[in-house]
Amino acid sequence: MKKKDIKILLVDDEPDILEIVGYNLTSEGYQVYTAKNGVEGVALAKKKRPHLIILDVMMPEMDGMEACEKIRAIEGMEHAIIAFLTARGEDYSQVAGLEAGADDYITKPIRPKVLVSKVKALLRRLKEDDGPQDDIVKVGNIEINREEYKVVNDGVELVLPRKEFELLALLTSKPNKVFKRETILDRVWGSEVVVGGRTIDVHIRKLREKIGEQHFKTVKGVGYKFVL
Repeated sequence: MKKKDIKILLVDDEPDILEIVGYNLTSEGYQVYTAKNGVEGVALAKKKRPHLIILDVMMPEMDGMEACEKIRAIEGMEHAIIAFLTARGEDYSQVAGLEAGADDYITKPIRPKVLVSKVKALLRRLKEDDGPQDDIVKVGNIEINREEYKVVNDGVELVLPRKEFELLALLTSKPNKVFKRETILDRVWGSEVVVGGRTIDVHIRKLREKIGEQHFKTVKGVGYKFVL
């Protein structure tokens, strides 16, 4: 996918951030849309269908957490890439953001050029989506449609956020194989994206709730595996 076709939505209540970051991303060739609160952000996400959304956590009218959940509920936006902007050291916000359906978080303050670099890393997966993939993979009672990003578990269709889907697809690609945490981070989040150690744990817990706790085993000090 070419840069000129990629749509990015910035949602922040600080005009300086919208102006500076928006300028830098526009200069890179992306289509950039901005909103100053969660309500505007949700409306723009529904109208423009951005590929990447950068959400501030603390905003008036509707905070980033609620906005993220509402955006995920929009048909066709289940697999948009969502990253939260959080103040450095806000562990609660980072974990809560992942719980709300975000793919990653970016800590503030951050230099615009560094943010642009992180945006490029987050967008790398869009290129991967252009490549050929197996249409449908069946593992036990679970059917994974990689092309449509759809999961059917015991006949029930599930809508998973992009990262949960990619993590599930990775683990089920080789049942009973233990995937090291480093491998999971590299394959699902990309080696250029810096995420916290809790990121995998949060996503595994969400998959356990949706797919079944018995399928996801923790190998202490190593990583995770999928079992039938």
